[in-house]
Amino acid sequence: MTARRTFARVMAGLLALSAALVVALYLVVKTLLAPLPGEWATSIRLGPVRLQASVPALLRLATAPWLAPLLDGRTVAAYNGPVHLAWQEDSQTLAARCAPCAVQAPGLGGEPVEVDELRLTVQRHGEQLNGEVSSGQVKAILHGDLSKGGLRLRLQLPMTPMADAYALFGASIPEVARARIEGRLALSATLALPGGEFSMTPQIEAFQVSGLGTEALVNARSACSEVTSRLTPESWLARAVIAAEDQRFYEHGGYDLAELGAALAQNQNIREEGRAGRGASTLTQQLAKLLVTGDERSPVRKLRELLYAVEMEQTLGKNRILRLYLAHAPWGNGICGAEAASRRYFGRPATALNPSQAAWLAAMLHNPALEAERWASTGQINVTRTQWVLMGMRALPRRQRMRLAQELEKPAPDTWKPPAVGP
Repeated sequence: MTARRTFARVMAGLLALSAALVVALYLVVKTLLAPLPGEWATSIRLGPVRLQASVPALLRLATAPWLAPLLDGRTVAAYNGPVHLAWQEDSQTLAARCAPCAVQAPGLGGEPVEVDELRLTVQRHGEQLNGEVSSGQVKAILHGDLSKGGLRLRLQLPMTPMADAYALFGASIPEVARARIEGRLALSATLALPGGEFSMTPQIEAFQVSGLGTEALVNARSACSEVTSRLTPESWLARAVIAAEDQRFYEHGGYDLAELGAALAQNQNIREEGRAGRGASTLTQQLAKLLVTGDERSPVRKLRELLYAVEMEQTLGKNRILRLYLAHAPWGNGICGAEAASRRYFGRPATALNPSQAAWLAAMLHNPALEAERWASTGQINVTRTQWVLMGMRALPRRQRMRLAQELEKPAPDTWKPPAVGP
């Protein structure tokens, strides 16, 4: 009995000591990770307990030579995918490998796209982070500035073959296997966390695509209407559509980097308000969407659309691209093509539209369904946007543009037929 009591007391003492050590360890960890007022924080789980932790402190600990070796060989479940960690003692570098990995690309839509593998290496020197982000043959240099308020990352991708960049998405984009993709891409980007402010400056050189068969569209007829439009690039509607949708249409090669940068900057300012963002698609990209890729909101669709747009510029030429777009563009409530829209809304051929009517129709293209519904219910569409389109129609003298823009503030003439909503 005495031996049993002694053993029981020893075990009780050990359990009490273990509990005290666990509590002490928890308090130490909690103290080390506790966020300061205003510091970037996140919620983490330690066993059965969840606590608020400083993200800068977590990053410092994860890259500290005395702690990082404990992460070697471990796998962490992240929203991107499983992340495998390794510590490189000789270079004091933490390496992370996500395979497969879901990547969300700003400017390409809200849905993530999957790549086979994404690799990250990080070294920390004080509050500075340096490393590399790579996937396949694509490698970018990473720099970061750690502070109490968050982390500011700078990414620099040197000139890289476009074919290597597209190869990352080969499993999702079937066209990569048969297309010949030429040219080079460079990129500089910044990302501020946790706010998410993002900026990007891309450079593209000699981008060309072949092998997708878009030359077959040269003699394509409209699938929208049996009525063939005789619109030319000099018609008022063609000029208005360019003013509304792609003012550098005759200057770019199917994509517009200046417009992409402007759209990214503007969308940063409105994303918190829940409003629709500004698009950056050229008329050629919109035509690729209408005829080939469909309108699914995904980065894969945007990347496919870009391939077709670049090839169309070579195989079709500007005037044919414009005519095909006008023949297939949606104008709300099931109306498709410029000829059908002109006859339905104004009771006349598209070639007979005056500048104001042309601007009115072109202004609908940014959101045809909404504008058709607005017209049916109020007798007007977005007057401000229509005035903006008119002012962009450079073939008109400025004084005439100003006069027509002012006239748009009056009620629409009775001869302008509001569309019936619904089937």
